[in-house]
Amino acid sequence: MTAAFMDLVDVTIVNIAIPSIQRDEGASFSHIQWITAGYALALGAGLITGGRLGDIYGRKKIFLVGITGFTIASALCGFAANPDMLVASRILQGAMAALMVPQVLSIVHATFPAHERGKVFGLFGMVVGLGAVSGPLLGALLTEWNLFGLEWRPIFLINLPVGIAGLILGRKFIEESKAPKALKLDLVGVVLVTAGALMLLYPLTRGRELDWPVWGYVMMAGALVVFAALVAYEKHKSKKDGSPLIELSLFKVKSFAGGIAVQTVFGVSLGIFFLVWTMYMQVGLGWSALRAGVTGVPFSIAVSAAAGLSVQVLVPRFGRKVLQAGALTMAAGVLIYIWEADRYGAGIASWQMALPLVVMGVGMGLIVAPLTDAILSEVPREHAGSASGLLNTVQQMGNAFGLGLVSVVFYGVIDEKVTPDRIPAEFINGFQHALWWVVAVLVAIFLLMLTLPKRPKQHIEGADDSGEEADAPAEAVSKTREAALTH
Repeated sequence: MTAAFMDLVDVTIVNIAIPSIQRDEGASFSHIQWITAGYALALGAGLITGGRLGDIYGRKKIFLVGITGFTIASALCGFAANPDMLVASRILQGAMAALMVPQVLSIVHATFPAHERGKVFGLFGMVVGLGAVSGPLLGALLTEWNLFGLEWRPIFLINLPVGIAGLILGRKFIEESKAPKALKLDLVGVVLVTAGALMLLYPLTRGRELDWPVWGYVMMAGALVVFAALVAYEKHKSKKDGSPLIELSLFKVKSFAGGIAVQTVFGVSLGIFFLVWTMYMQVGLGWSALRAGVTGVPFSIAVSAAAGLSVQVLVPRFGRKVLQAGALTMAAGVLIYIWEADRYGAGIASWQMALPLVVMGVGMGLIVAPLTDAILSEVPREHAGSASGLLNTVQQMGNAFGLGLVSVVFYGVIDEKVTPDRIPAEFINGFQHALWWVVAVLVAIFLLMLTLPKRPKQHIEGADDSGEEADAPAEAVSKTREAALTH
């Protein structure tokens, strides 16, 4: 949970400091996109491999390597001498997060009995909310305070004490777990999945700046060919030695396949909204980082509260209808935001944004925790790493895809030669245009949720989904669970 919190804070803390980085370092629009999308790109390209490495070599071991590398990369970001070094350090940070992040859900899946995982995923949803609220607030405060004259740099340096604490706690309390049968790393699969992800996402992040060149469309089409080759090779690898990078049999599990589709599209909506929202408040309305950060507090509190309520109370009673209600509630919040942005214009106040943000936050909370539980609930324990890697990958790829679409749905409708006196009107127009896209994506999510099981599967204590005993001895599981809950 400490690692998950650090990863979430790191994404949101950067968004709030973008204008400061742009101003102090002279970073171009391309740099800004790479500071945000580069992290998501490296993370998305490496998560499947990171998850499988945990299955093969031990989830605790890979987790500790990842959190160590993440902490070092954070230091490099904090001491970056120029925008290019910052971009490179962010990409390294994303690559290290790709080792760390998938182990979080894998360790939960391998440590806790199936009937208790719902509660743990409820806690995970609350951590998502707390990460979302802590990131903007910390980013705003650290940027405003300008500690030791370091400007925006403490937003990365704050990861050092958190990362060191996570490393110490991880070494002491996490029990080692891995796949019960010996697996080998599928290097061809690693190359194919990484190449496919980069070929799809790179043109999206650079397309607008380069005026959408033909080679960008060729690369994106080529990515589909690479992914098709990946599927064919993984089928061959499964028959050959049973050690594929991606366990394709997971897609025969209806809850997993449906949930992966929902998670991907959900990532797109979040990728669009959060970057556009930040630019709207700080550049369009001219608000300070602190004011923008405080404005987002109602959203994050609503996410955290609704997440716990959703997974523990509502979903057991109403099943997937809760997730569908969440998608419609989020869409309603976005529509209220569009109306308010139009009505109040550049004179809109923070308190006036509270209503749409709370409605959106409640909707997101109803989705985020139970969706994770629904996707992983029927996954065999030995494939926890592969499933977790896939889950995180599609979320990050969706997020990066959304960030890439910002070039079209936001900047595409803003006049590049806009004068300072026209900035608020241009950004309000761009903000509303982008939010209509978010509404359309949320409607698509509502429809995709029809593929999820109507009711969560009931689990039997001490057994996995195949009825076999858990990998870890009951005593070890009990000890780890007690330590986790205590600390």
